[in-house]
Amino acid sequence: MRVPWISIALLILIVLFSFWGSMLYPLSPYALDKSTILLPPSIEHPFGTDRLGRDLLARVIEGGKVSLSIGVGSAIIASFLGLVIGVSSGFFKGKVDKVIVIMIDLFLTFPTFFLLLALISYMSASVWVLIFIISVTGWMGMARLIRSESFAISSKPYIKVLKASGVSRMKIILKYFTPLLAPIFFISFTFGVGGAILAESGLSFLGIGIMPPQISWGSILSEGKGVVDIAWWLSFFPGLMIFLVIYALVNLSDYLQSKTNEKESAF
Repeated sequence: MRVPWISIALLILIVLFSFWGSMLYPLSPYALDKSTILLPPSIEHPFGTDRLGRDLLARVIEGGKVSLSIGVGSAIIASFLGLVIGVSSGFFKGKVDKVIVIMIDLFLTFPTFFLLLALISYMSASVWVLIFIISVTGWMGMARLIRSESFAISSKPYIKVLKASGVSRMKIILKYFTPLLAPIFFISFTFGVGGAILAESGLSFLGIGIMPPQISWGSILSEGKGVVDIAWWLSFFPGLMIFLVIYALVNLSDYLQSKTNEKESAF
């Protein structure tokens, strides 16, 4: 499988657009103007305006900072949680593994989105709160993958020799487990970023995620759902940004998975 350069370039452009786009397009995403309410896309307002006359392009740029920050932040925390828990389960086995399996199964018993709804109902939504909640509810898949692979690694003869030789557990994990687990980690991470962005967008669309004055792609979508029949651009442009990010991440994940499969078949 070829390197998905288009997807990589797309992700880079979206990041640049979200975090530095305001330098090239300095309009305020919060400025109200009653004379420009629900204007369609034009030269003056490339993405149109919303129900309060605010420039939609400026709001999509600002919302991208929040959505991408939540996606990447949640994926980092969830991936490291899954990595630590999965390696611990596969390396130590026995009682440690049984406790971890029970914990994973308990979390998986509840549908993830309903678990998100339950947690968010007890906390005031903000960027950091959403990062915490999404990461807490998103580590289980990573942990199961890492656990399975860790069992296979720990059964290899050289790992048994290292354990018998008295090499420290931390050194074995960092030097011998981590390089072999890196491909799975990065695959899960890319999926995690996409999943976190979708989760935040879903919560914001339902009106229980990012709250004004903060902006995210999901909250912009939510604002546009009431006038989608007369102002299609309010939902189209933030939805397009979410689609492009998820599409690029899925392509990148597929490529990483194919490279991992090629290495495994070579052995």
